[in-house]
Amino acid sequence: MQLTEHFTLAELVASAKARELGIDNTPTPEAVARLRATAEVLERIRATLGGVPVTVTSGYRCRALNAAVGGVTSSDHTTGQAADIVAPGYGTPLQIARALAPKVSVLGIGQLIYERIGKKAWVHVSTRVPASQSNRVITITDKGTVLGIQGT
Repeated sequence: MQLTEHFTLAELVASAKARELGIDNTPTPEAVARLRATAEVLERIRATLGGVPVTVTSGYRCRALNAAVGGVTSSDHTTGQAADIVAPGYGTPLQIARALAPKVSVLGIGQLIYERIGKKAWVHVSTRVPASQSNRVITITDKGTVLGIQGT
């Protein structure tokens, strides 16, 4: 199912871990509606990054899959409101986060997180605005969480 011009439901629910573990990662109808809104934000992100392809590395995760990958129980991935992305044609995840950070409200991003664990890095975008504005744009690394998009 095509959600937007460049994003499909299949790519927003795809998971190698789900396949490996035999987990059915089929979203609920409510989650599909939220995934459509997430895909619309991804379209705006793609346009902001000069039209380069944006790859979703993790989108919707049912509760069982979220637990299997070590996600927090309150993860926006479980409701279809989040996607982890990279855009190699634009630059590194840190460069992407820095490009998006000043535009979160305009783009409809509720939360932007630059995440780096070991040598892997990605950008987490959510359509849900967190209760605390200080959690709107943050960096998470294996060394801890800092506010703002840092060069960590």
